Amino acid sequence: MNKSLLLTGAMALGLALPSLAQQPVQVKYANTITTGDLKERLTYLASDEMKGRDTGSEEQKVAANYLADFYKKIGLAGPVAGSYLQEVELVSSSFGEVSLKVGKHKLVNNEDFVFIGDGDMKKASKTDLVFLGLVTDENLAKVDVKDKLVGIWAVGVRSNDLQTKVMDAGAAGIVIVSMEGQANFDRIAGRYQSLAGKGRIGFAKEVEQKPVFMVSSDKMAELFDTPVEDLKEAAKTNPESIKSQKATFQIEKDIKEVESSNVMGYLEGTDKKDELIVISSHYDHVGVSSTGEVFNGADDDGSGTVSVTEIAEAFAAAAKDGIKPRRSILFLNVTGEEKGLLGSAYYAEHPIFPLENTVVNFNIDMVGRIDYEYQDAENTDFVYVIGSEMLSTDLKKILEYNNITYSDLILDYRYDAEDDPNRFYYRSDHYNFAKHNIPVAFFFNGVHDDYHQVTDTVDKIEFPLMEKRARLIFYTVWDVANRENKPKVDGTNNRPAR
Repeated sequence: MNKSLLLTGAMALGLALPSLAQQPVQVKYANTITTGDLKERLTYLASDEMKGRDTGSEEQKVAANYLADFYKKIGLAGPVAGSYLQEVELVSSSFGEVSLKVGKHKLVNNEDFVFIGDGDMKKASKTDLVFLGLVTDENLAKVDVKDKLVGIWAVGVRSNDLQTKVMDAGAAGIVIVSMEGQANFDRIAGRYQSLAGKGRIGFAKEVEQKPVFMVSSDKMAELFDTPVEDLKEAAKTNPESIKSQKATFQIEKDIKEVESSNVMGYLEGTDKKDELIVISSHYDHVGVSSTGEVFNGADDDGSGTVSVTEIAEAFAAAAKDGIKPRRSILFLNVTGEEKGLLGSAYYAEHPIFPLENTVVNFNIDMVGRIDYEYQDAENTDFVYVIGSEMLSTDLKKILEYNNITYSDLILDYRYDAEDDPNRFYYRSDHYNFAKHNIPVAFFFNGVHDDYHQVTDTVDKIEFPLMEKRARLIFYTVWDVANRENKPKVDGTNNRPAR
């Protein structure tokens, strides 16, 4: 890209760019973001001794205190009435007994099926398993689902609304196929099995009687004694042709309180201090497997967390030299991202600073690796950026200006596509800011073989590349924090809810 054309275009669009005289200042502090510091902190946070930093675990609390102590040491303020911790009220729901029997098939939890619903039953329910297939008004008119366990086919579509529609029609529960191929299902079942007994962590709510059992396409075919291809055809227009089966199921639920917290350090700005920039990551992970293997979470999201600490240290060093940002900055490490973006959702509902004063959220989730798309590329100096022009056309331009001026990374926007099957825009903590119409930029390195595996370890981190990515984010934050006009909100978050 031609640098002079970019500068001219940015100025024509009314973006007040920092003068060249300012550049040496931010370069000086960007250079304090180093491979050595990143490696030292990540080696600690993602060590076996931290046991995967599971939400609510003792190790998660150790990690939270480590981050809080760090922010205090570098001179940031604790914005929660003097504290660096925001307590997040969570509960753990475990299902001690989940059973499902269809005909002569007694299914094994986390092997033949995965329980993804909710419910609590004092005794087993006996009913019929009927096949509905696609959830359409036409099929619902053909199949009596009232008080039945209902088999639905939801491959390649978002199923939450479909499940609600079936339950609202009077179903007793659901058996769902959401992907084809036994191998795909086995990967999910294996993860559920590895985390068995730990409970699902979330916000307290009333128990919803919504038994939902996910099975593979092969298993659904076996339960109805019908070949997969025949089931797929019947799912479209004639589900009533599939013979129903006798079924029995039961769910027993136990609920316990979980103590966890968001961690934050605050740097107050100068003349625009009431306007806030939030830099976020999630610092906890998923703990250990049922066999004791540690999910270290080095890339996911130890890499983002230590990047936030390095960026914070760079701004704190500038502040100590008398160079404070015009806008205030909140360095926010949230809990429970892996459990459903819980910590960021809690912050959005209980903000320490008014959301209407929040200018932008920069979210850093996995920035330490090279993914499948770039693993064989000649140039691997890349980062995916997601959502940067969704709500503000300014934000992407500011990012690109700082990248071409300082970093020269490949900025890959492919996951901004509205039809992105991965739906990454909805899958990290920035989304809880975006849904409140706060501009966001989510920095991400893509998926690799160690994603959500016990092999996500520090020795595989690309620290020099991680340093480049963290410096780019620092430069962009510095720019947004100090420019005269904040990025204008001229877009709409018009994608459907997560």
